[in-house]
Parts: sequence; structure tokens; C-alpha cells
Amino acid sequence: MAGSHETFDIVVIGAGPVGLSFTASLARSQLKVAVVEQQPLERLANPAFDGREIALTNASIAILRELGAWDAIPASDKSPLQGARVLNGSSPFTLRFDSPSRSRQPLGILVPNCRIRDALFKIIRLQDHAQLLCGHAVVHATNSHEGAVITLSDGRQLTARLLVAADSRLSAMRDLLGIGADINQLGKSMLICRVRHERLHHQIAVEWFDHHQTIAMLPLTQGVSSLLLTLPSNQADRLIAFDDDLFLKELTDRCRGRLGKMSLASTRHSYALVTTWAHKFCAPSAALVGDAAIGMHPVTAHGFNIGLSGQKQLANGILTACRDRRDIADPDLLHKYESCLRLSAAPIYHATNILIGLYSGEYPAARVARHVGLRFAQYLPFVRHGISAMLTR
Repeated sequence: MAGSHETFDIVVIGAGPVGLSFTASLARSQLKVAVVEQQPLERLANPAFDGREIALTNASIAILRELGAWDAIPASDKSPLQGARVLNGSSPFTLRFDSPSRSRQPLGILVPNCRIRDALFKIIRLQDHAQLLCGHAVVHATNSHEGAVITLSDGRQLTARLLVAADSRLSAMRDLLGIGADINQLGKSMLICRVRHERLHHQIAVEWFDHHQTIAMLPLTQGVSSLLLTLPSNQADRLIAFDDDLFLKELTDRCRGRLGKMSLASTRHSYALVTTWAHKFCAPSAALVGDAAIGMHPVTAHGFNIGLSGQKQLANGILTACRDRRDIADPDLLHKYESCLRLSAAPIYHATNILIGLYSGEYPAARVARHVGLRFAQYLPFVRHGISAMLTR
């Protein structure tokens, strides 16, 4: 295999949900696509539960339905989100978000990340236009307006008219392309697990900003929630090392018994929190999608939704170019994709970072600002309804 050379129209680096979605979005074309992924094929074909529950907006559900992935996800893995509540410390005040009054749709649908990956992988395996190259890393890349050439860890070379990086917020492909990024290592980690609990959740999510921690409870099936606990990384490491009984006792204490008696309903997982914003979303014969372009903080649940929308924008531009017999790596096409994504994502990205700064601050002024901010938003209906409408888009 070393020294061999293959030519494709498009090479996608990364077989995560956005990389697979982008590949599936090109199925209507005659383009020859390669998807390069470091993980072995067996792991892609049988994605393990990783704790992540993705809150899909109506727009994202429409994209997945168009790709054929939505109906491939079992109904039992789809949990409607009817509303959200935001709490601040020990204050009894609650900021409420519900579906717009004229809408019968939920704010979103919670779906396990592994089920989304599984559905998209199965679609790709059934398509003739895409070839999966698993178990390989990219060790070298060159790109110009004439095209891109990458070298895999087994020595194989791939030539493409367009190279698309979809390999996570710490994207190695982005580095090989010479694209810088604002990378913010937050020094915190998120512990995630499913818990069974005594009290009903009524399909309402709760985000609780408390001193030195943030807790989110996402409603799944009746009596089961996904519990997300954000802590300084050293504390998270200590907590995840506890045995199950001690871990549950700690969770119950931190939740102040809000869910009643709890028991574990899944494995436990921990993720270091990192946000990224690439300085550019495209380069000659190359583009970034998903977390390689924008790595959102998970508190507002927008990361995958932005990535899914972005890949659709890029894929639609490519499909239009194919129909008009134009270059699929035309600089104007790539710059239009970059401009649209930057315009739609920048307000959410920067607003989320401001929100995190405000709600993770422990200095007295931040605590006062949190309390005032929540009450101010509660009594301005257009703020609450605007956020709710944004969540359901």
C-alpha cells in the first residue's frame, strides 16, 4: 500500500457526525469521495455510548431526515425537550424557556450522539460514491489552487480537488493546512452519566449555575435524565475515580436532592472543555467544517447544530457547482461558505463565551450580575421568546 496513489474529487478528514453528514449530503452527485478516519472500521460500525446527548433543533432534524438518518434512529432514543429552566445558586428564582406559544413543537429532541453516528455511518456504507479509509492518520498535506495532496500514515498518497477537515476542535488537519485558531483550554471538565431518579422531570431541562460548579439535567425517558456536572478538571478527575456508591452520594449532595434518590443508569464519562474558533474556515482547495471550524462550549447545546447547518451550506454550494459544471473548489464558493458560517455562528459563539464568563465567575460582582441578568430576562418576554424561537429553528 505504501507509495500507492489514488485520486478523488473530495477527501474528508474525520468520520464524526459532521464529516459523515457532509459525505451523505453529496450522495446526489457523481463525485468520488474518500473519508479518512483514524479509528478502526469496527469502532465506527458499532459506536459505543459516550454519554453525550445531542439537543437537535427542528432545522437539524430536517437535515437528518433529508439524509435518511432521522428515521434510522429508533424512536426510543428520541426524547422531546419541552422546556428549560435556568437556576442561579441557592436563589429560588427560575428563568423559564418554553416553546413559542403558537408552536406545538418541542424546543428540541435529545438523541444520543452514538445513535446519530450509527445512523449516518450506515447511510455512508450503502452509498457507492464514498470510500471509507479507516485506521489511518494524515501525516502530511499540501494544498494550492490546483488541488490538495495528503499522505497517510501507511504511506499512501491521496490527491483531491477539495480537502475538507472535520477532525475535531483540536484538528490536526487544520494545523497541516497552516490555519490558526483561537483555542481556549478552560481548565474544566464535564462529567456525564445517565441517572434514574425518583422525581419526575416532565421533559424539562434544568441548568443550574452554582458556586464552583454547573449542573445540567437533560430529560430522557421517564425517570431517567442525563446529568452533566462541570467542575475544575482536578476535581472532576477525583470524582470520576470514586466507586459507584461514593460517586452517587457525591452527585446527590451536589444536586441537593433535587432529583430525589438516584441510581446510575449508564457508564460514566469525562471530557475536558475546550472552545475553538478557526481564524479561517477555508484555504486554497480546502475547507473546515464542524468542530474543526468552530468548537462551541456545550452549555447552549448549539455545537452540533451549527456544524450540521455549516456542512449543508458547503455541500449545497458544491452540488450547485456540479450542476452548473463549475469548479467544486472555486475560491468564491469557499469564501461564500466561510462568510455565511461566520455571520450565522459568530453571535452565538461570542454570546456563549460571555455567558460562561459571567456564570462561572465567583467574584461578588459576577454573582450580582447573574441574579440581575436572570430577572431582567424573565421580565422581558421578547428576550425569552426570542431565545426559545432560536432554539427551535
